[in-house]
Amino acid sequence: MARILIIDDDSQIRFIIRELLENSGYTVGEASDGDEAIKLNHQEAFDLIITDIIMPGKEGIQTIQELKKENPDVKIIAISGGGHIGPTVYLDMAQKMGADLSIPKPFNLDLFLKKVKELLKK
Repeated sequence: MARILIIDDDSQIRFIIRELLENSGYTVGEASDGDEAIKLNHQEAFDLIITDIIMPGKEGIQTIQELKKENPDVKIIAISGGGHIGPTVYLDMAQKMGADLSIPKPFNLDLFLKKVKELLKK
């Protein structure tokens, strides 16, 4: 089964996504920011990375760029509530920087899981 890394500074979001993915049979790692995610990615390979965009420390756009530079084939889903300006601007930028898919928060968990499965099949 695929290995998935969740990057989000909100521990509740990480918990919800982790539970959803582990209950679907995936192996899941967690990071609270981009710096932690880069370190984890050096320790073990992930098939899919799900990253928030707005985070303290290394934010999502920088993280996507670094991860894609290290492994151009890794699949990345960007998620964001968008802060004060909404998620559209951030998620569009994330896709331009290498995210394979972007999903605004909050999202439907069943639809989210369907998108994860579709992306891993590509």
